[in-house]
Amino acid sequence: MTVLHYAELGDGAPLVLLHGLFGSGTNLRGLAKRLADTHRVILADLRNHGSSPHAPDMTYMNMADDLDALLTHLKADNADFVGHSMGGKAAMVLALTRAQRVRRLVVIDVAPVVYPHSYAALIAALRGLELSRLRSRGDADAALAAAVPDAATRMFLLQNLVSEAGRFRWRLNLDAIDNHMDAILGFPELPGHHFHGPTIFIAGEQSDYVRAEHQARIADLFPEARSEWIAGAGHWVHADQPQALFETVQDFFGSTSS
Repeated sequence: MTVLHYAELGDGAPLVLLHGLFGSGTNLRGLAKRLADTHRVILADLRNHGSSPHAPDMTYMNMADDLDALLTHLKADNADFVGHSMGGKAAMVLALTRAQRVRRLVVIDVAPVVYPHSYAALIAALRGLELSRLRSRGDADAALAAAVPDAATRMFLLQNLVSEAGRFRWRLNLDAIDNHMDAILGFPELPGHHFHGPTIFIAGEQSDYVRAEHQARIADLFPEARSEWIAGAGHWVHADQPQALFETVQDFFGSTSS
């Protein structure tokens, strides 16, 4: 169990927002500010990410344990959860194993399945940066350009590079992430576990993370789930179509209020 770092906005019923792989809670700050009008929003950094502690293990059961402990720390019996990608999988596992902790579940552009992606080259590129030679973030951007040609991806990754006392370091625990990449890209088998609470899967119409062939698996584990696709959005739904995502989440919360 890891004591997660988090930021808090607003008042009301607790709502925990969870980022994806290589990200941090700040990635969802725009959505958090909008939702803070009606919720006590918790922007959490998952283990080995952001300002949360590093830990050698990184499975979804580990992350679910962390989220359970976070709710205890917040003195909350349960909360609504909104999770993107890896954060969505962590929230799903919490819901499946400790349903009493999850009031309503919003999963953004990920399914409870194994993905064939490989991040080995990306992690190798980050590890290959000679941090002691960097004088600025611009140096790091230039050094990564050959291995990571997309400027937006480099900008996203370099949010994890911080300078302390004139020296750069990664906030990411690259060793733990690399060692557990199969678990991160996978999804645990949880026979007999189902979450019957209100659930919505929100996918980017231009993304291939949530496919038609995933719907049977989703329906089996989350019998009350519905799915919606947001036009003009890829995997980064919150960046591509922030207004449409906010409206979809708000409509879901409004239609499932008790």
